[in-house]
Amino acid sequence: MRFLSHLPVLAALAGTIAPSAAQPQKQLARSPRIQSAKSVYFEDKTGVDAVGNKALAQLKRWGRFQIVKDRKQADLIFILSADPYKGGYIIASGGQTGTVENGHIEEDRVPNYDKQAPVRYVFLTVLDPKTGDTLWSDSHRWGGLLSGFNTAGERLIKKLENQTKK
Repeated sequence: MRFLSHLPVLAALAGTIAPSAAQPQKQLARSPRIQSAKSVYFEDKTGVDAVGNKALAQLKRWGRFQIVKDRKQADLIFILSADPYKGGYIIASGGQTGTVENGHIEEDRVPNYDKQAPVRYVFLTVLDPKTGDTLWSDSHRWGGLLSGFNTAGERLIKKLENQTKK
């Protein structure tokens, strides 16, 4: 009973926390590097062609960026993946695995050849190809019967589109 009397207060507090968490993402999406970009390289690492194709189709419908086939020609790199982006991934000649981020190599304590987690979320990461900086990143739960199969990447592109609007 006592818990129920505190429920309205908890709901009010939760309502103030959620909007403030979304603000930094919106500000990142409005960064000068994203706003001034003209071309993007799109890389699908989800392992599910339908998800990548729908995301790419949404990116084309948006029409904001020219999609290029060479990442060296792009102002931004969009990586759609089933795992959060953590820089590069390497397997050394001796079989040791690890990650590379900003030129720093970090070896795994135990070699891990199966990096992909069970697919539950799709992640979209926007990178600056010159610096490797993550300019924007977000995730969306993998779709289903009610939310639409294979639409998570498409929804992330729409989210970025909405956040870049002024």
